[in-house]
Amino acid sequence: MGDEKSKYEFLPIPSYEEATSSRPASSQSRLGPEEVSDDAERQGLLSHGSAQGQGQGQPQEPRYPGNYRPPTVESVRSSSDFLPSSNGSSARGSTEDLRRELEQMDVEEPDQSSASSSRSSFTKRFTDFRKTLSSIRLPFSKYIPNFNFRPRFVKDLFSQLGQQHCIIILRMVGLFIVVGIIYALLVSDVFNFSRRINIGQMYEPESVRIFVQSHINESYIAENLEMMTNFPHVAGTEGNYVLAQWVEDKFRAGLMDDVMMEKFDVYLNYPKEDGRRIAIVDPPELAWEAKIDEEQAYRGPPREQSLVFHGHSKSGNVTGPLVYANYGSREDFKALSDMGVDLKGSIVLVRYYGTQSDRALKIKAAELAGAAGCIIYSDPAEDGFVQGPEWPQGRYMPSDGVQRGGVSMMSWVVGDVLSPGFASLPEEKRRISPEESTALPKIPSMPIAWRDAQPLLKALRGHGKKVPKRWVGGVPEVGEWWSGGPSAPKVNLQNIQDEVERQPIYNVIGRIVGVEQSEKKIVIGSHRDAWCFGAADPGSGTAVLLEVARVFGELRAHGWRPLRTIEFASWDGEEYNLIGSTEHVENEVDDLRRNGFAYLNVDVAVSGNKFRASASPLFERILLRILKRTSDPVTDETLRSLWDKQGSKLEGLGAGSDYVSFQDIAGMSSIDIGFTGEPYPYHSCYDNFDWMSKIGDPGFQYHRVLGEVWALLLLELSDSPILPFDMEAYASAVTKYVRDLEKYSKSKDVPLLHSRASPEAPEDNSDRKPNNNPNVVNMQPLHDAAKAFRENAALFHQWGRNWNETLSASGGYESNVMAIKRMSHNSHMTYFETHLLDLEDGGGVPNRTQFKHVIFGPQAWSGYDEAFFPAIRDAIDSGNWVETQRWIDRVSKILNDASRGLNT
Repeated sequence: MGDEKSKYEFLPIPSYEEATSSRPASSQSRLGPEEVSDDAERQGLLSHGSAQGQGQGQPQEPRYPGNYRPPTVESVRSSSDFLPSSNGSSARGSTEDLRRELEQMDVEEPDQSSASSSRSSFTKRFTDFRKTLSSIRLPFSKYIPNFNFRPRFVKDLFSQLGQQHCIIILRMVGLFIVVGIIYALLVSDVFNFSRRINIGQMYEPESVRIFVQSHINESYIAENLEMMTNFPHVAGTEGNYVLAQWVEDKFRAGLMDDVMMEKFDVYLNYPKEDGRRIAIVDPPELAWEAKIDEEQAYRGPPREQSLVFHGHSKSGNVTGPLVYANYGSREDFKALSDMGVDLKGSIVLVRYYGTQSDRALKIKAAELAGAAGCIIYSDPAEDGFVQGPEWPQGRYMPSDGVQRGGVSMMSWVVGDVLSPGFASLPEEKRRISPEESTALPKIPSMPIAWRDAQPLLKALRGHGKKVPKRWVGGVPEVGEWWSGGPSAPKVNLQNIQDEVERQPIYNVIGRIVGVEQSEKKIVIGSHRDAWCFGAADPGSGTAVLLEVARVFGELRAHGWRPLRTIEFASWDGEEYNLIGSTEHVENEVDDLRRNGFAYLNVDVAVSGNKFRASASPLFERILLRILKRTSDPVTDETLRSLWDKQGSKLEGLGAGSDYVSFQDIAGMSSIDIGFTGEPYPYHSCYDNFDWMSKIGDPGFQYHRVLGEVWALLLLELSDSPILPFDMEAYASAVTKYVRDLEKYSKSKDVPLLHSRASPEAPEDNSDRKPNNNPNVVNMQPLHDAAKAFRENAALFHQWGRNWNETLSASGGYESNVMAIKRMSHNSHMTYFETHLLDLEDGGGVPNRTQFKHVIFGPQAWSGYDEAFFPAIRDAIDSGNWVETQRWIDRVSKILNDASRGLNT
């Protein structure tokens, strides 16, 4: 069969003036701006070039790279002769004969006036189509049927079968013939529409990269952020819905093919202003009550600010003796128990950060220790004046600043806490009750500033035990730090909430449809909801997202399209347990597992000047390449150079942001990037536009650079013929993960059978038998799976190298056969991550079955941190060696099957 080839020859992106210069002025004047953009794409003005000027009445020849020449109007007209004729006169005789025969068979269409014209047009179109085929002289042309209707044959057929049966048979025969012709044409590459569109209108890749990188504008980003930080926008509130509509308008202005809002009804809670109280109530001489809320964060006219509270906190009113428990880790509570401090019925005071970074798990640990309530305060030793000047003189949290936040256990359950594992659509009936949810805490909690923590810490003096030196924080004028206990002053913690079991939240989704594999998608997202004004978290991410969307809209206006579909997403409800993104994934999980190629997340785009990234190892090669072409705006060194100097590494993915459901539920390779730095007024109302524009990123230069990195990543993944993923880097990372797991096992005194990868093991273990000793754990299956993965990854990437060599040797031409193989190669690359999901009955991390990925997941008791091989790690932590071996064998099999699938 014939195999037509398409050449990978690209065009530079013209300026807007060049792109529209050949359009008649009268035509432009009749169209609005959006119509001009769409028309330009339809006409191919930007992809095919335009006349650059006129001289002496003679049009100048436009220049194009290589031998490419755009089609002329005359050539387009001449090639469209087979299209429907306006009068059909050239085929009138044959049409009338056919009409008479059809009248004899009584199959005239109901609308006779229009039928005549349509049949006349069809006759001419098919006649010229037939001539075109005969002129091509394809090997199969002799098999194309000759459509000559013979009236006598039709009458004989009528007499034998009857009128209705004959009509059905004729229609079926005609249908099979048409389908056969179309199939033959597609297989033979006679009409290769998709490949011609794809390749013929592609721009030179480097010119697109330069365009994207040079068009990210810090002024637009600053304008976006200023708009977002004008008012608080907690998830599910009117402020956040207004921003959703604003984001929707921004997406539409970016000429996206489809923009939509998706709604989910989810469980949220909100504070009652008169329902919150923290007070010393006994003894009376120490009576005191906390202010709780912050002062006005913006200078100038007062603005509405959100109240201080914990999202998803337990509603309640409890009183008990005060106990100080350092960072609130399980180890800290054990230390108190070892000191002889009784925590039953106590109100526990703990500080943020430290050995337990997840505020939800601080509260859970307090609950398990027997406490009746939990108060979390911001200690200046971690994020206040002890670190440096506080706002407004510096970057750190002021004395009245309060870190709000969600306290549902996102390392145990993600998404809506009442619909774990399925989307919380408005009509969903399977939802559980708040009392049944394992994600919600069982004791009330409140966050406070160190200003309010100071009187509580002072009141503990002389009660309980003196705490270890490492427990002493930075709150001034406390003097001696004591643990407190049953004899300590009694504190009333009141936290009465408005609890809404079906509160609507709204994600905003915009799409640019790809031209080669439109069903395959790259998703780029950031959340929109904030605890107050949210300049860094999440405003910086959304402000950059909108700028990336604007730049890709400009590309779209120039006629550019990616090979794969791009989805821009603005998530709602992230701060409440990653709800918006998780509900989206659960609602679209089958499609995302089949067609989702990658997810690119930004939460806090900028809070400092050090670039960081957490990702599947697949991203390492392309990320480092992009860092090499982007520069730090202050030092002017490349980000790659700084990355190497600082010893930065690609971190793993825990449970910190919206990538969780994509990576761990849908199996889409994910990455999370941003500029980080020293602590800032995190989740307080002081995280606002004033702080960002004066301290966080004056001039918004780091926002611009982050936009460049994000946009270039999106461009490479959506528009590179071969996805720039690195399976060999993944295989190397998995090898390291296995070794680290073995070290972790030894630290937990796991009785390990020496593996061939262990230094203690003998050289030859080829005859080792399966482990039948329930008291010994054999890690060898994981080492073997990692080795097989390395071998399969090397073999897999050889195809990509061969493709490049073949393309180079053919002068840039790619056959359809090669194109199909290339797209299959890309799919195998992305399906590898999906195949690492444990989708069998009961699959996923035990007791945390939403997390299906066998390599990545959050640590059960450190939710923001990653856990490699989470199911195995949880089994090790449980001390059950039989269960540990079962999970080692199960994960090894899944990894083996996934790596073998690369080359099948």
